[in-house]
Amino acid sequence: MENLILAAVAALIVGIVIGVMIGRSGQGTTLRQRRAEQQVEELRNEYTRYQAQVNEHFMESAHLLRRFNDSYRDINQHMARGANRLCNDDEWLDELGDETARKRLGETGDRDDGVEAPRDYAPKTDPKASGTLSEDFGLAGKGNA
Repeated sequence: MENLILAAVAALIVGIVIGVMIGRSGQGTTLRQRRAEQQVEELRNEYTRYQAQVNEHFMESAHLLRRFNDSYRDINQHMARGANRLCNDDEWLDELGDETARKRLGETGDRDDGVEAPRDYAPKTDPKASGTLSEDFGLAGKGNA
């Protein structure tokens, strides 16, 4: 009977050791899961803070751009009012308008040096000449180099 009691005590001790080992291995997994969940939660919080910062940045940027546009419009209106009030000489305004129109149309005015703008073609004055991009066009009176 003594052997039976010793065997029971030994089985009990082995069972306790096995139970403790299984319990600890289960706790290790639970600890890892809790740590992973904490990391995920920290990342979510960081992402939420980042989104809030981005939203705040663009809201402030929009506000500053709106102020910039308002200031630009005010300056433009001020300059227009000043020009209307201070520059009421109709002849000067007409001359300025004509000059602006010439610039828009690409007119450069008369040249004093008599130089003609280069052409990408030669006029067909000689029936034997090929005309377009003639190599000898305009060289007769100037001498060959």
